[in-house]
Amino acid sequence: MGFDNTAYYPTPPNRRYVKYVPVGYAESHAPVLGYALWLVGFTGAHRFYFGRPLTGALWFFTFGLLGIGWLIDLFLIPGMAREANLRYRPGQFDYNIAWLLCFFLGLFGFHRFYQGKFLTGILYLVSGGLFGIGWIYDLCTLNEQVDEANYYAGQTATAFAW
Repeated sequence: MGFDNTAYYPTPPNRRYVKYVPVGYAESHAPVLGYALWLVGFTGAHRFYFGRPLTGALWFFTFGLLGIGWLIDLFLIPGMAREANLRYRPGQFDYNIAWLLCFFLGLFGFHRFYQGKFLTGILYLVSGGLFGIGWIYDLCTLNEQVDEANYYAGQTATAFAW
């Protein structure tokens, strides 16, 4: 058996830390969920999930560029997942859970309750996601909302650590 030097020389961590976990080791956006949303990708759902709301809207209104862009995206999803994992910080709130709640129960505000936004969660619950308009807004901005919630949750954890 050879000498294993990985205990003495571990792989250097990436530049950012979240809860003592290097960012490069934690995924914020799972490719599996991206592929599941790709199945209804002619609506642009997978593009919204990976943080591309403009092209998501384009896919929605053109049915995935008449199906051609939708088929090409089958091969582009791993790259979109890598880019989203670098762009959005993992933390207390999981992007995958937030997206599933928004996609299926967003009109009732469940994704808002998950992020700790109870007032707007109740408002969504009684108004059907502000009559659907707020829900569409959240589909376009959910990644930024979860990223901001993770940032503030990290700031709070750091403040209590002192």
